[in-house]
Amino acid sequence: MEASRKLICRQRQVLFFFLFLGLSLAGTEPRRYSVVEETEGSSFVTSLAKDLGLGQRELSRRGARVISKGNKVHLQLDQETGDLLLNEKLDREELCGHTEPCVLRFQVLLENPLEFFQAELQVIDINDHAPVFLDRDVLLKIAESSPPGTTFPLKNAQDEDVGQNNVENYIISPNSYFRVLTRKRSDERKYPELVLDKALDREEEPELRLTLTAQDGGSPPRSGTAQVYIEVVDVNDNAPEFEQPFYRVQIPEDSPVGFLIVTVTATDADTGVNGEISYSLFQASEEISKTFEINPKTGEIRLKKQLDFETVQSYEVNIEARDAGSFSGKCTVLTQVMDVNDNAPEVTLSAFTGQIPENFPETVVAVFSVSDLDSEENGKISCSIQDDLPFFLKSSLENFYTLVTEKPLDRETRDQYNITITVTDLGSPRLKTQLNITVLVSDVNDNAPAFTQTSYTLRVRENNSPALHIGSVSATDADAGANAQVTYSLLPPHDPRLPLASLVSINADNGHLFALRSLDYEALQAFEFGVGATDRGSPARSSQALVRVLVLDDNDNSPFVLYPLQNGSAPCTELVPRAAEAGYLVSKVVAVDGDSGQNAWLSYQLLKATEPGLFGVWAHNGEVRTARPPSERDAPKHRLLVLVKDNGEPPRSASVTLHVLLVDGFSQPYLPRPEAAAEQAQADPLTVYLVIALAAVSSLFLFSVLAFIAVRLCGRSRAASLGRCSVAEGRFPGHLVDVSGTGTLSQSYQYEVCLRGGSGTSELKFLKPIVPSFQGHSPRPDIEENSNFRNDFDFSIQ
Repeated sequence: MEASRKLICRQRQVLFFFLFLGLSLAGTEPRRYSVVEETEGSSFVTSLAKDLGLGQRELSRRGARVISKGNKVHLQLDQETGDLLLNEKLDREELCGHTEPCVLRFQVLLENPLEFFQAELQVIDINDHAPVFLDRDVLLKIAESSPPGTTFPLKNAQDEDVGQNNVENYIISPNSYFRVLTRKRSDERKYPELVLDKALDREEEPELRLTLTAQDGGSPPRSGTAQVYIEVVDVNDNAPEFEQPFYRVQIPEDSPVGFLIVTVTATDADTGVNGEISYSLFQASEEISKTFEINPKTGEIRLKKQLDFETVQSYEVNIEARDAGSFSGKCTVLTQVMDVNDNAPEVTLSAFTGQIPENFPETVVAVFSVSDLDSEENGKISCSIQDDLPFFLKSSLENFYTLVTEKPLDRETRDQYNITITVTDLGSPRLKTQLNITVLVSDVNDNAPAFTQTSYTLRVRENNSPALHIGSVSATDADAGANAQVTYSLLPPHDPRLPLASLVSINADNGHLFALRSLDYEALQAFEFGVGATDRGSPARSSQALVRVLVLDDNDNSPFVLYPLQNGSAPCTELVPRAAEAGYLVSKVVAVDGDSGQNAWLSYQLLKATEPGLFGVWAHNGEVRTARPPSERDAPKHRLLVLVKDNGEPPRSASVTLHVLLVDGFSQPYLPRPEAAAEQAQADPLTVYLVIALAAVSSLFLFSVLAFIAVRLCGRSRAASLGRCSVAEGRFPGHLVDVSGTGTLSQSYQYEVCLRGGSGTSELKFLKPIVPSFQGHSPRPDIEENSNFRNDFDFSIQ
């Protein structure tokens, strides 16, 4: 039941909003219609569509409605025909009482577009009530000494109709003594007054029984009767007289019950019983009888109930003073009720929008009316709200106000406002009423998602498991609801060659990034891509951020030995002269590691040697050097096992075997068999490439050496024809023989080349390195020489 009342109240508020908003725009001249009371419901009043100049269907299309004060539905609008019909049978007396004319004000609301029209419906009275005497039996005691022409006022008949349908005249049944006159009071009501035409004679006729009839002016007229009993009493020829016929008093409406209003006084010239006076209310209505009381002995008039200026502003109280006989006197007390500021202002919310969108200027939040039942200054009203709010009040029509936003609101700054509407009257003391309303600011998608960082750097170690969570991106949206729900996505990479779709994926809901496959640092060290964050607003807003993924190296590659080659069928043998000093560079182990950083830092270690202590390996560059000079006791062949280890965790390693041959010169150079080189190239493509590279370098080196020797030999005068061996003088250019960059040898070498004179094949018979540290030494005397060699060449060492 309470919910239904709230719903009805809310509907009323919405209707009042549109009603008075339209009144501020429409003209103030109302349209007037009339209807006779007691007309049956659904009766035709007027063609509203025709009066407004609209088509019948236009009323329905524009949402026409009829609104009455207090939401009392007396009229209904036929949306199909545009006719205004009675909703129920109207009773003028119930609606307006004795007020004439009886006008019901209503408004016609057109919603789309908004338009209002004021109208009035006058309910015309019909003669549906007969006059009624409150006292059906009236007793009059009239002294026989009453002279002709004496008047006797009687109580008037009550008729709920108005105008000519009210009491029009009074008639008395035919008799010899009395006639009746119809008198009019100050409030336009008519009452009967008996007039004595002939002196009474109690001995001839001690009592009279007359019928008093009250007739109204309706058509046909209605009437009511009362019986008047007249008792002729003996001589009492003086009636009570009041000191003044009218008393005027003013009384505040907040006077308490029992408050003394006035004391009326009447006197009677008679003495004895005929001079004793009693006071009473004369012809008092029900309202006056409930409000006032008079002391019959003293004439004090006091309040019987609380006054209310807003209900009744004045009272006309008739007082009768009657002696012990039949004589009486009349006076009138005019009581003016004075207004007191006892009513706080009232606020009626006609329309209210509890939720308004942000960024909209001058949005109507509420429409309300204010009223005060008091009058004059007590009824004047001022209306205000807090100063620190972006709202203002706009006054419209007849104490109607509109609460409007002062500027566009921003939900992200403030999403709720508590507004207190304060209405204060100007009375003393001032009374006020406050209405608290809460306005919510609804969200508009005016903010794009914002990433917590403009760029993200993620690190993931290689050889990760697929679907590994590698990191997250996060974006927030200052909006609310769907406007703040962020969806993440990967943006197309700038490099079309980057297979982003196969590398990473993103969770659209939370921004988690996952590696789709195992990453290999050696193949891809880093890559970057863009991620987008899009909200679900309309239209959607988005932003971007850059994600850079760094692949961290893992120690997943063992060192790889480039030199000496280990997968050939023939071992690589290094020649070391027995005359070598300590620190002589035997060879250099060259290795690489596919990892990076400390995982690629290589160290070298001699694990095993045929002759411990003869050779050593430098830990940082892999150079194999003699730890001491070779001796005659040392075996000519030595096998060295060198370990190459990286600095990873755990460390990885590789080993290589070096074959070293101690020789007394280079007369028996070691060259690998061609068949072994071919098999080695077929076994390992990398080895093939290395063999080809070394072969090319060696060929270039030999070609350079041969070309240089040939030029030197040709420069000698006829030296070739004698068959002598020519020896190249000086050092070769370093760039031709310096191969330290490849990790083989760190020194430059010179070779003596002896060619057979006159030979077409230019057979190479002997190669011997000339070490700079040995240039001052003479060749060893125990070098064996071939007899053929002696015949063909002369060997010499620089």
